[in-house]
Amino acid sequence: MSPHLLLIAVAAQMCAGQPGPPDPPGRIAVIGAGIGGSAVTYFLHQQFGPQVQIDVYEADRVGGRLATLTVNSQQYECGSPTIHSLHLHMQDFVKLLGLKHRKDVVGKSAIFNGEQLVLEETDWYLLNLFRLWWHYGISFLRLQMWVEEVMEKFMRIYKYQAHEYAFSTIEGLLRSLGGDHFVNMTQKSVGESLQGIGVSQRFIDDVISAVMKASYGQSVAIPAFVGAMSLAGAQGNMWSVEGGNKLICSGLLKLTKANVIHARVTAVSLHNTEKKRLYEVQYEQEGTLGSDYYDLVIVAAPLHKSGYPISFLNLPQSVPDPMGSYHRVVSSIVHGYLNSSYFGFVDPKLFPFSSILSMDTPDAIFHSLESLCPVNVSVGFRRKPPQEAAVWRVLSQRPLDRKELKTLFKSYYSVQVIEWQAFPSYSTAVSSKPLPPIILHDGLYYLSGVEWAASSVEMSAVAAKNLALLAFNRWFELNEKIDQQDLMHKLKTEL
Repeated sequence: MSPHLLLIAVAAQMCAGQPGPPDPPGRIAVIGAGIGGSAVTYFLHQQFGPQVQIDVYEADRVGGRLATLTVNSQQYECGSPTIHSLHLHMQDFVKLLGLKHRKDVVGKSAIFNGEQLVLEETDWYLLNLFRLWWHYGISFLRLQMWVEEVMEKFMRIYKYQAHEYAFSTIEGLLRSLGGDHFVNMTQKSVGESLQGIGVSQRFIDDVISAVMKASYGQSVAIPAFVGAMSLAGAQGNMWSVEGGNKLICSGLLKLTKANVIHARVTAVSLHNTEKKRLYEVQYEQEGTLGSDYYDLVIVAAPLHKSGYPISFLNLPQSVPDPMGSYHRVVSSIVHGYLNSSYFGFVDPKLFPFSSILSMDTPDAIFHSLESLCPVNVSVGFRRKPPQEAAVWRVLSQRPLDRKELKTLFKSYYSVQVIEWQAFPSYSTAVSSKPLPPIILHDGLYYLSGVEWAASSVEMSAVAAKNLALLAFNRWFELNEKIDQQDLMHKLKTEL
């Protein structure tokens, strides 16, 4: 026998009886087809390969809170309308799917205190800065530095994920980016945090409260990390997808050839067989009950007290109770003539704003009021002048009654109302409560708990990438890629 063949024989004998790497999962279930569910389907497909069958269960519509509705034969965003330029996963999705950024239609904003406008944006950047300084001193500079510092650290996640590192808890992910400071930001209010860096109470009451109301329909008592993510988006550089942001979700599911099942999942139960562990997904579809078996199950729908009731059966430990309830936000899409005199402009031709944010006052009838552009914008498109009928999106705590509609609009042709269980009720999150778990059982994962740290389309995409990497690394026992400490230093030394 030649030395080469001998070495092969010895190696074969040494390996005999030793288990090889596990086979990849055969079937994966994803519950929910919003941006989180669509993104995790794509990332799972990337990690495990096209041979894995992925079934996506959706009880309502693909896209979730990325949705449009039709007014006068044109579609308008009624869910999350814009995406930040620093949202790198969303940027990648657009390129991957061959989608386009919608043409930017510039508009100015103002803040309303219930009686008058307290801050008005102009066409001149330097004049805007001067007005902020005149009213609030250097508070806006302190705010900007705080947000930029948070975002600079948050951007580390893309480098970690490019090197396929994952985290088994939301706290661990946050700690890897910004240390204990980021974790503490989930337990401390944005108002308190901004006061701590010298932002004036007047600036918080006038500006920060208006942004929080427009973003989440809640006060400055929401956690600081949530607030920082929202304030980053309020500083411009926003975009949206030509044809509607929901095209990202449908596009990702089509690209991965996922099997979309329009059904409501009622239960997930564990079954241990002699060969392997399986999860049974039970569902209801058009009045008929069904079930199927999977190696991995990802819950990408919010588990909250008033929301998506899924029973988890036969698990060795119980799934933690939902952290709290979700906050209701009402979106009214109104086609009509704005009552500009309510905002101090008797002549509607002189009204220059495309959006109005409302301060957090007891008598406020709306959170924000925004003139919408269609999801398809032609080259010569222009915003309707204020004296013409336009399509407006009004965010409010509850549906507007006839009197309130007449206060905001001189007259209107149509009103379409969508009630969203849009975001967590963050007032319950500013505490020492731990964030929801990612791992519910060995092959059972929860994606939507990340919303309790911060809720945005990009945060869901980041969590989706982390979960796909985590599931892959745990399946193939790549423990060196999970929950590593001091990753910034590790990556610098590796490079």
